[in-house]
Amino acid sequence: MTQKTVHANPNKNRTPRHRAREFALQGLYQWLLNNEDAGAIDAHIREAHGFNKADAEHFDALLHGTIKQAATLREGLAPLIDRPIDQLSPVEHAALLIGAYELTNHIEIPYKVVINEAVELTKSFGGIDGHKYVNGVLDKFAATARTVEVEDAKNRGHH
Repeated sequence: MTQKTVHANPNKNRTPRHRAREFALQGLYQWLLNNEDAGAIDAHIREAHGFNKADAEHFDALLHGTIKQAATLREGLAPLIDRPIDQLSPVEHAALLIGAYELTNHIEIPYKVVINEAVELTKSFGGIDGHKYVNGVLDKFAATARTVEVEDAKNRGHH
């Protein structure tokens, strides 16, 4: 079985946390396509060029946490999407899972940052308009996952 590696635009200045998200997206992409073991994916990704510049701890949380919680995250996303989740492109699917995971489990990261990061991942790796779809779905997800934070932003006119 050959490994497929997805490459992002190398010209962007990327933070260690953004790099962690890029590598987690690649890992989830492999997991969605091949149903490989998370440990094997993790080991493979850690050998990738540039991994040393990623936030390894955040990568761990994203890859393993998202895979462990995939069923629950999908349940939360299902009513917000316009088709069965398995009909999404693997990049959109992975970006939505990462975004939903961060919105649910990393409340220290502002919801707008989480959504923006998922949108950027989709722009880098996905199809033409996939980022708009991811943005819309995660915006709705955030309204329930982070109700107080979203309402507060609306009330301050920052929506």
